[in-house]
Amino acid sequence: MDLGSLKPLLTTLLLPPLAPLLLALLGLLLAFKRKRSGLLLAVFALTLLGLLSCHGMAVWLARTALPQFPPLASTAIKTDRVQAIVVLGGGLLPEAPEYGQAQPGPHTAARLRYGIALSRQSGLPLAFTGGVGWAASGAQTASEAEVAARVAAQDYGVTLRWLEAKSQDTSRNASLLAPLLQRDGVQRIALVTDAWHMPRAVAAFQRAGLTVTPAPMGYILPVQRDLLEWLPSATGLLASQQVLREWLALAAGRVIPL
Repeated sequence: MDLGSLKPLLTTLLLPPLAPLLLALLGLLLAFKRKRSGLLLAVFALTLLGLLSCHGMAVWLARTALPQFPPLASTAIKTDRVQAIVVLGGGLLPEAPEYGQAQPGPHTAARLRYGIALSRQSGLPLAFTGGVGWAASGAQTASEAEVAARVAAQDYGVTLRWLEAKSQDTSRNASLLAPLLQRDGVQRIALVTDAWHMPRAVAAFQRAGLTVTPAPMGYILPVQRDLLEWLPSATGLLASQQVLREWLALAAGRVIPL
């Protein structure tokens, strides 16, 4: 079994909500022998889960735990002599009954839209990389690249020049797409992905031998009034999970590319 297939399980065990819940359970079990210590551990774990469920905490983590990349400047593509726009896949909806076929997930759709906008502004060709991720369900038969190519053509009237449809993670996105680009003389790219994913993505494509101009989007920013930002919510928990996953992956990637 490929070790990569264990990534979704390992990250789930190490990230909220499961990690704090397991810590709270450990505290309750410990309380049978050491009541005070066990209850303190359980309270700490549940308090941590509550904080990580606040969107305000996710915003703070995004700004402090990860390297920051500003939005792409209007002149950067020209001054950096970018030769192509590269969009990274971010998941699929393998079953979309209302369409009768697979559709891009929210992150993929937003990245693709921004990549197409940059392509139209600059006149540069588009590349897309994304296969079937390690965590994909058995219902997913089409790759992210195949679905992105169809949506780009049908909804935007745009043809993707390069498609890489076999990668399962960010490291493979870079290692499999880079040779396709370099074969056509492309060395300098503008890389489109979510801001919280950009540090790991830039590192992967630089390791693959490409010169990268970051084109981040999907920033984790305040979206509600201050009080609401600090009330636990499902969206806050998901945002914190995304940031912590990238922080963990960057730390682990210093030993094993992820």
